[in-house]
Amino acid sequence: MTEERRLAQDEEWSGGGCPAGSLGRRSFLHGTAAGVAGAVGGSVLGGEASRAEAAGARRAGTNTIPFFGHHQAGIATPPQQDAIFVSCDVTVSNRAELTKLFVTLTERARFLTSGGTPPAVSANAAPSDSGILGPRIQANHLTVTVGAGASLFDGRYGLSGRKPVQLITMRPFRHDDLDPALSNGDLLIQLCADHRDNTVHALIDLLTHTKGAMKLRWRIDGQRNPPRPDGVRRDWFGFKDGIANPDLNDTAQVNQVVWTQPGTDEPAWAAGGTYHVVRIVHFQVEAWQKVPVAQQERIFGRRKASGAPMYAVSANASDLLDPVYTNDPQGLITPLNSHIRLANPQTPETASTSSILRRSYDYDRSPNVPELDMGHAFVCFQRELDTYIAMQTRLETEALVPYISPRGGGYFFALPGVRDKNDYYARGLLA
Repeated sequence: MTEERRLAQDEEWSGGGCPAGSLGRRSFLHGTAAGVAGAVGGSVLGGEASRAEAAGARRAGTNTIPFFGHHQAGIATPPQQDAIFVSCDVTVSNRAELTKLFVTLTERARFLTSGGTPPAVSANAAPSDSGILGPRIQANHLTVTVGAGASLFDGRYGLSGRKPVQLITMRPFRHDDLDPALSNGDLLIQLCADHRDNTVHALIDLLTHTKGAMKLRWRIDGQRNPPRPDGVRRDWFGFKDGIANPDLNDTAQVNQVVWTQPGTDEPAWAAGGTYHVVRIVHFQVEAWQKVPVAQQERIFGRRKASGAPMYAVSANASDLLDPVYTNDPQGLITPLNSHIRLANPQTPETASTSSILRRSYDYDRSPNVPELDMGHAFVCFQRELDTYIAMQTRLETEALVPYISPRGGGYFFALPGVRDKNDYYARGLLA
């Protein structure tokens, strides 16, 4: 894309995205490969401004989260209230069209996360925007996070030799009941925002502008409940979730746990990305309600009311207290098969496979079904996918197994961030 064309787009969209007139009211494949060739020009590396702007930080005094950065937003970003996870299968026939798809996703995400006014159209023309958010789009801390599944690296687009080394198709663990229609996919798009209408608006926009290039495979919507009464939020089982996480303010720790680093076994283009896991876990809520609280606590390994470790008996104990197992080798206080102890046994042998960044949401798909369909969209990011797989393998023997039914999700590689206006999703991969 020439600089003159980019400037024209920036003028047409006050928020800085791509004009709906170019892609929005027609199918994605309407156009020429020459347009794609022009769109891929420019520098791969971002300028000083984009490097200085942390992708996960919220702009002070605004309702936006920076789009440009070394990493994508929506990963080390403090979780927003609402989320939609959409897995899609790519339907384009060649690599040039795949590039165009990523360019379009980038331009749309850039506008949606910045906010602005869609271009005006005549009364007899189709609207340039759904209008869900009114005449001017407010971002409300929307983030768009794009990842690639293992199936994108098959023979269709000549990418098989560039696949992240640990990226595989999600396979069932011992007690899983994975539904193929609710699992895997070529691309994952994670949409998170403060309000439900923002995520739905973004979903409609992205699917509209990429029609003909990809088709929906599965979708799960989630929400994050507020803390009750304080501290960490609770899931549908009534327990506090996501207590053990790396400190997002500690750059060294986040680099160690989350981000793919240059100079490793991973392909060079992957630096700045991360492995993204989504695991759709159905909760047997009715059965759980019959379990005595004391037994529930031993299953989880934490106190239900406070969220504190099992050794803390006070109702006012902090949920930030660290579990301690050195004085409990037989599991008399915190059972050896409890959820949190198997996730992180705190042994030298498991130290390297016990740290991930959790960013989960709860879902409820119960209407019009004979039983409650409520559960957990477990979401995590980690520098190595093998870390998560080792942790989940340990959990095959956890005491929580009778009360959960994992039914779908997938493994994806969240792409490195978009550095500047000349960059786009997956540019390093496709170059």
